[in-house]
This record gives sequence, structure tokens and C-alpha cells, in this order.
Amino acid sequence: MTMEKGMSSGERLPSRSSQVSAAKITAKELETKQSHKEKLGGFVLVHAGAGYHSESKAKEYKHVCKRACQKAIEKLQAGALATDAVTAALVELEDSPFTNAGMGSNLNLLGEIECDASIMDGKSLNFGAVGALSGIKNPVSVANRLLCEGQKGKLSAGRIPPCFLVGEGAYRWAVDHGIPSCPPNIMTTRFSLAAFKRNKRKLELAERVETDFIQLKKRRQSSEKREGREELETSTLICALTRQAQGFEPATSVLQVNALSTMPPQENDAGTLDTVGAVVVDHEGNVAAAVSSGGLALKHPGRVGQAALYGCGCWAENTRVHSPYSTAVSTSGCGEHLVRTILARECSHALQSEDAHQALLETMQNKFIGSPFLASEDGVLGGVIVLRSCRCSSEPDSAQNKQTLLVEFLWSHTTESMCVGYMSAQDGKAKTHISRLPPGAVAGQSVAIEGGVCRLESPAN
Repeated sequence: MTMEKGMSSGERLPSRSSQVSAAKITAKELETKQSHKEKLGGFVLVHAGAGYHSESKAKEYKHVCKRACQKAIEKLQAGALATDAVTAALVELEDSPFTNAGMGSNLNLLGEIECDASIMDGKSLNFGAVGALSGIKNPVSVANRLLCEGQKGKLSAGRIPPCFLVGEGAYRWAVDHGIPSCPPNIMTTRFSLAAFKRNKRKLELAERVETDFIQLKKRRQSSEKREGREELETSTLICALTRQAQGFEPATSVLQVNALSTMPPQENDAGTLDTVGAVVVDHEGNVAAAVSSGGLALKHPGRVGQAALYGCGCWAENTRVHSPYSTAVSTSGCGEHLVRTILARECSHALQSEDAHQALLETMQNKFIGSPFLASEDGVLGGVIVLRSCRCSSEPDSAQNKQTLLVEFLWSHTTESMCVGYMSAQDGKAKTHISRLPPGAVAGQSVAIEGGVCRLESPAN
């Protein structure tokens, strides 16, 4: 991919004999032409969650990813910071009613929205995050503001500026720094409210079955002495509880479990998506990453997931003495699984290997699915998008003195699917894709991985 060329050396300013007013007008026109031609380069990769993406809503998922890519590229072309570009992408994703971030997020047990978000700058290595935040339309904007304020240095009396705020404190800080609040009824969509009501009914049914199970077990323990029969009924009741937790139709009675039909979950129930995120690299090779999430459905109030936690939700790090590649990572999936494996940072470190594809595959297999910290889990659910970049010399026979930025980008997931979009500043439009596990693969136990490579060229300094 080749960037648009800058102003040609053949363009001339007006002669000295020209009138001053004419010279000013011509100079202004030239400046406008120059700024138009010298659009800066960059690359962005976004995701709309690792989970389940139904075919019926594939168009909506892809469309929001396209818009997010375009917003980020517009920022990069205008010379904005990588952190501002990645924030612009996430604001677009948060504003979509089809994603579980910002507006339309999952509701907690009390029917309220609490969001997590974080951002990391690969150049300064600064980090900003919010957790369990309510009343703010775009949580990633607060995270980015925390990062920016932290770069200004210490507060009055030598106090250390915060990089991570939660709950009411995060809300008050945001409002105090000029970020507008948002009424709860605006944040909740008809999709999120309908999902909350369905999930609430399932929870109540599951709790009733569990209560009946405990009571029945106590009665059997006091009246039955035959161990074999007790074990059989206990096993049957556990089966009923498991099926209901998975979203199957509940039995009318605990003792009618054997007549239970294993109906598939509703499309929207299985399609509860998690975190959205983005990674970018600008024309100078600076990287940034961000992530935003509404968290698990029916989560306990105050719960904070990986999207807000350092090294778990996102990671960005420019090339350094012992790190030949700049890397950026954003994760998605079950927050508790991603937190206990610190997956974002693990992936970033693995990408310093020569073969990025193999390094990411091994990390997902050994550090995530096969992690000893998740040994008790039946299925490990998550996904990542990653990019790494490095400077390359221009071709020896090239007549122009140019530097090339080689960008490798990948996505990987253990969930049924993951929706991604990507775009460079030289592309006319973003590309989108819904990655799915291959036929026969088991979610939580299998890994899918895809990606590509692009070259970004810019005039040498």
C-alpha cells in the first residue's frame, strides 16, 4: 500500500511582482492544497466482540465495524494521536445498539448499566481505565481523559493523578472534567431490556429448581437409606439445573426432568456479546489499544471485568531496545477468564517472536485454553485482536527515499465467532469479516486464528 504523495516540488509561489493581496490568496490556496495532499497514514483493526454473531444480524455487526474503522482513519489522516484515533473507533462501537458496550450494554442484577473501559498508549506506556461506571454514554472517553490528565504530571500538593476510577467516583470525575452525563433511559435499548427480562426469568427458574433440589435432598437423606437411589436422584436433579442454566426450557416439576426436551437457546440469548475494542498504529509507528464492555448479563452490581484491568483488556507498547516490534492488543470474552490469564499482556510479549501467527496460536492454546489458572473450567471463552509493526527500509532500486511500516494484524478466538473490521489510510473503505470456528470444533476448547499483512509507506524525514 502506498500513501498519497506530498506536494510536488514543481509547484511555485507567486512572483515578487504580484500584488501582496494576490500573493496572500495564492499562498492560502497552496497551503490548502498541501494539507489536502499530505494526509497522514495509519492502520486500524477493530472487533465487535467474541461470542456468537447470528447470521440475521451479520450486516449490522459488519456495518458498525466499518464505521468504527472510518472514524479512526479520519483521525489518523488528520494527524491526531493514536490514542485519539482508537478512542474515536470505540465511541462508534459504543454508540451501536448491537454491541455490549456503552449504549445498549448488558444490565446487571438490578437492571442497571455499569460499564468498563480502558486505553493504553504505546509511546508513553500510560494507561487510563474506568470500572462499573454508570451515567456516561461513552466510557472510553473517560478512560482516555484519565490517560491524558495523567500525562500532565502530579496534582496539587504533589498528589499522584489517578489512572483507574470506579463507580460513583469515576462518574463524578468525568462530570467535573466536562464529560456530559447521560440518563439511564437513553443508555438502555429495547434489545438490552428484552434480554434482561428473559435472563431474569431464567435465573428465577434456575433458583427455584436449586431450592427444590436442596429441599428434596434433605427429605431423601432423612427418609431413604439406600445410597444408590439417592445418588441417582441427585444426579438427575443436577442435570436439570445444568440444562436450565444453559437456557433450555425448564421442566414443570423437578421430578419430571426425564421428560425435559433439549430445545436450543434463543438467538439473542446465545448472542450476548462481550467487549468491543480496537488497535491502531499511526504514520510514525506509534501504537495504541482500547477496550470497552458492558460486562456479563445479570452480573452483580459493582463487578469489574477485564475491560478495565491493566494487562487484561488491552495492551500497547512501542518498539524498544529489547523489543523489535511495536505491539497492540485488545481482548474480548469471559472477563474472569481473561483476568486470570492476563491475556492482553501475554499476547503482546509473545508477538516479539519471529513468527507472529505461530506465537499467537501457541499463546491461545498454552496460556489461555491450557492455562493452569483455568484448569477447573470446562470451556475457556475469549478472543483477541493484535497488530505488530516495524520499520523496514525501502527497496534498494527505488528512486524515492521512503520508509515502509510493515504491519501484521491477526485475530483469534475460542468462542463460536468474532466480528472484526480493518482499514489502512490508503484504503477506500474498510474490510469486515465474521470469523467462525471450523465445523465440528467445540467452543471453549478450540482456537480459530486469521489475519493479514500490509505495508504503509511515507516520505522519509
